[in-house]
Amino acid sequence: MKKEKLLLHSCCGPCSTAVIEQLMEEYDVTLFFYNPNITDAEEYEKRKEAQLHFLHQYNEQQDKEGQVHFLEGSYEPDVFYQMVKGFEREPEGGERCTQCFRLRLEKSANMAKILGINQFTTTLSVSPHKNYALICSLAEELEEKCGCRFLARDFKKKAGFQKSVKLSKEYGLYRQNYCGCEFSKWE
Repeated sequence: MKKEKLLLHSCCGPCSTAVIEQLMEEYDVTLFFYNPNITDAEEYEKRKEAQLHFLHQYNEQQDKEGQVHFLEGSYEPDVFYQMVKGFEREPEGGERCTQCFRLRLEKSANMAKILGINQFTTTLSVSPHKNYALICSLAEELEEKCGCRFLARDFKKKAGFQKSVKLSKEYGLYRQNYCGCEFSKWE
């Protein structure tokens, strides 16, 4: 049986681990690594390498139909800074984060449309620090605009976050201790 295609926006390798495990039974997944909020190029590369390391190990264990496809979005921190201008002093989870989520979700929805994939989702909801209702609300606004459905799934449920921590250790992944932007690093 052919699986429906799904574009999965990924913020990092560790967060993608448990999410991919949940999705692969149902979907043919293309992982879209798009994170302009990571404002330190060295940190961006560390996170990308962790993502690729995980996918390589994961895909080696799968048959051809069970493999995750990888697509890297443009690394464009200037776009992030423009998007959050005026919200630099907002607390974590405030309007700055809303704008960042909007940026990454919109780019993901547009990429899904370009690729002819009718559905998208994000690993952002695996984190206990991210507002699932807000993520869904932003993504639902994009459904009509971009013509792609959002798979609203709270990946932190069923111990998803704990599982991602466990899998990160098993795969030997670099796991950061802040979301990604310089402002979250300060907090």
